[in-house]
Amino acid sequence: MNRQSQATEAARKLLDEVVGREVGRTVGVRLWDGASWPDAAPRPVTLVLKHEGALKAMFQDGTELALAEAFLYDDFDIEGDIESAFVLYDALTEATLGWKEKLKAAHLAGRLPDPPARSEDQRGRARLQGERHSVERDRQAVSYHYDVSNDFYRLWLDRNMVYSCGYFHAADEHIDSAQERKLDYICRKLRLQEGQRLLDVGCGWGTLVIHAAKHYGVDATGVTLSEPQAELANQWIREAGLADRARVRVLDYREAGRPDGKGYDAVASVGMFEHVGVAMLEEYFCRVRDMLRPGGVMLNHGISSRIDIQPAEDAGFVGTYVFPDGELTPIGHALQAAERAGFEVRDVENLREHYALTLRNWVHRLEARHQEALRYVDEPTFRVWRLFMAAAAYGFSRGWFNLHQSLLLRPDEAGRSGLPLTREDWYTPRTGV
Repeated sequence: MNRQSQATEAARKLLDEVVGREVGRTVGVRLWDGASWPDAAPRPVTLVLKHEGALKAMFQDGTELALAEAFLYDDFDIEGDIESAFVLYDALTEATLGWKEKLKAAHLAGRLPDPPARSEDQRGRARLQGERHSVERDRQAVSYHYDVSNDFYRLWLDRNMVYSCGYFHAADEHIDSAQERKLDYICRKLRLQEGQRLLDVGCGWGTLVIHAAKHYGVDATGVTLSEPQAELANQWIREAGLADRARVRVLDYREAGRPDGKGYDAVASVGMFEHVGVAMLEEYFCRVRDMLRPGGVMLNHGISSRIDIQPAEDAGFVGTYVFPDGELTPIGHALQAAERAGFEVRDVENLREHYALTLRNWVHRLEARHQEALRYVDEPTFRVWRLFMAAAAYGFSRGWFNLHQSLLLRPDEAGRSGLPLTREDWYTPRTGV
């Protein structure tokens, strides 16, 4: 038997023993020599092995990061519905947990040739310096993720570049209208009124700031740690004729302070909470509470983990290539931190299914503009986002992650909320979305 035949036989044996035929009903594999596993029948997704050492690169270390990097650096590619590939990921996770299974995978992979040497991509792994969740280190973490290219994000986000969970009326609704509905829903939950002051913590490209100033007549300030985001946001504010009552500043939430000592009427934090750090949550809520006037409200919109899922001991793929230093916590832990900071919890809503829909939209839009994306990023960076967003969609659909909107109140000195008795006003859109 020649060397190529030996490699093919070893690959088939590894797939049989580590992956299993049950997974093969959904996920097919095409080997470097054109052979198929378990057979050539069409399937929702196909892994395409690019060379004889591909499975060794994927499996020998027995880690999530090694498997992800094998995809990023083209040891294998994914054709078809990438979210379906995570059926295979589940099987591999089971196969690479525990020493016996790891040793078996390593032994089988060891019979395959070594993969070719890799050259690092433009971004590489995140390498942050300084104390975890210090202002300077948080700035590095945000820059690593968000300062890739405004033009890259513009390719696949909605027309207003909202980089957080949409709010869908129906599963087939266009992402543009779902995101506009989400912006308006947040404004209604905060019960914004003309002349009030709004702070958007972690404001991205300023879309909520613009929406609130334009449709609700508030004076809106956004803060972000990304200079490219702030530059584009302020350009859009000027073009909308809103510079007299809207602005975006490059500041950490700990640097924002109170406007003229009076306090904000409302604070929104949308998709920023995940970057704060579990140990910093009480300080985070204390800082926001101190920026609010008595009777002011905060809308905290963020991803939470399931209470029975333990965080990984290492950074993994997401912590290494996507959101360095990002941390998730169960919603109960977050609400306890908010209450310890002096907030009263008024409402909690889970939009888990909406985030799965949002992420699928983003993945499909990104895949459709692959070649355009390569004008702004290299192939491994493109694959980071394709893999991360598909994995997140799978996680939300399976219930591993939740997306909670929590409405928090700073009561006045007498304990009065000043809020209506019902939520009826939340369900009457002002802007026609």
